[in-house]
Amino acid sequence: MANASVDLGRVGLWTGVLDSMPSSAANELCAEAAELGFQTIWIPEAVGRDPFVMAMRVLENTTNVKIATGIANIYARDAMTMANAQRSIEEAHPGRFLLGLGVSHLHLVEWVRKHDYSKPLTYMREYLSLMQKARFMAVGPNELPEIVLAALGPKMLELAASETAGAHPYFVPPEHTEFAREIMGPDALLYPEQMVVIEEDPDTARSIARQHMKTYTALPNYANNLMRLGYEAGDIENLSDNVVDAVVVWGTMDSIRARVQAHFDAGADHVCVQVLTEEPNQVPDGWRTLAPVLIG
Repeated sequence: MANASVDLGRVGLWTGVLDSMPSSAANELCAEAAELGFQTIWIPEAVGRDPFVMAMRVLENTTNVKIATGIANIYARDAMTMANAQRSIEEAHPGRFLLGLGVSHLHLVEWVRKHDYSKPLTYMREYLSLMQKARFMAVGPNELPEIVLAALGPKMLELAASETAGAHPYFVPPEHTEFAREIMGPDALLYPEQMVVIEEDPDTARSIARQHMKTYTALPNYANNLMRLGYEAGDIENLSDNVVDAVVVWGTMDSIRARVQAHFDAGADHVCVQVLTEEPNQVPDGWRTLAPVLIG
C-alpha cells in the first residue's frame, strides 16, 4: 500500500444499508464487521443520513472500525464546514476517519440541492483550495487530514493525484483501476469499489446485479466512464451481460476472490466490496460469507 495516514486494511466494505436501520443497530453491525476482519466501512451521501453524523455515531460506539465517506458531496456544505467537520472527527478519533469527496451528479446537485453543476471539475479544484485555507479555531489538527476524491475521468484523476492523497473510483471494473493507476502514477492512493453478488446461477446473479446497476448506468458520469473503457452505449443502456459481468462479480468464492485480486494486480491499494442483494437485510449475511474469503 502507498503511504497512507489512515490504515484502511486490504479489503473493506462499501454500503448504503446503514440508512435502512436505526443508528443503534448500525453501530452494532459496524462493530460486527470489524470483528469479521473488515477494518473500514465506506458510507455514501445522497438523500439519507448525514455522513458526518453517521461517522461520529459509529466511531463513538465502536473501538477499532474506521469510517470512510464514499463520498461526501461538496455541494452539500461549504469548504470551511467540510474541512472543519473533518478536523473535528480527526480530533475525536485520530486515524479512524477518511474523507472521500466528490462532485456527485447533476440531478442530485441541481434538481435536489438547487446548485449550479455547470463546471464540477473547476468547482472541485477551487473547493479543495478553500478547504486548505479554512480557519479552524478549536482543538484539533492544523493541517487537513487525508482526503481522496471520487474520480473517474483523466482530469479528475489528475486532480486527485496532485491535490489530494488519491482516488476512490466507484462502479468500475479492474481495467479502470489500471487506467487510473497509469494516470495518477505510483504514489497516489487508489481505493476502487467492487460490486459483488453471492450467487452462482447466472440468471439470478445478473438479475440482482441489474436491479442495482440501472440506477448508475442512467447517470452520465458512470455511463461515460464505461464508454471511455470501450463499452458500447447500447450495451450500457440495456445492461448487456458483458457490461454486468464487467462491473459486478458473481459466482464462486474463487471468482469473487480473483476479481478483487484483479484490482490489486491493476494497482489498487485497497478495495472496498459492496454486496448486492435482493433485500437490504440480506447484506450482512454476505459480509459474513465473504470475510473468510477476502480477509487474510
